[in-house]
Amino acid sequence: MKKLITASLTASLLFTLPVLAKGEQDTRQKIKLPGMMKEHMLGNMRDHMLAIHEIQSALAKNELDKAADIAEQRIGMSSLVEHHAAMMAPYMPKNMQDIGTKMHHAASRFAMVVKEGDALKSLDGLAKITQQCVACHAAYRLN
Repeated sequence: MKKLITASLTASLLFTLPVLAKGEQDTRQKIKLPGMMKEHMLGNMRDHMLAIHEIQSALAKNELDKAADIAEQRIGMSSLVEHHAAMMAPYMPKNMQDIGTKMHHAASRFAMVVKEGDALKSLDGLAKITQQCVACHAAYRLN
């Protein structure tokens, strides 16, 4: 079961970035950010991916409290101050802000659910986090 969960979660991350067919035009909305803010946002996204990986690893080892802590501290609502979300939000379209908020809420909900020990509920909770990543990356790109 642990191998199945880890494989499923790893596969879900492969779909967080849109793949364009050869010759297909990228129609995602370009988001213009000042240089330092762009680098900060890219760093946040890379850390989110790393956090998802660390959550998967913790789940595979049945370290549920660790998975919950990583989710809440690095992606959940508790991470907003560290990510400077209030400073970044004005540069994002409303829908992009909403997707980000849903992702942070999903991570906080996952942190609560995973502690219950139900593997399928945990997988569903993690999928709800990555669903927001997929939605954002499918609609937007940094310019």
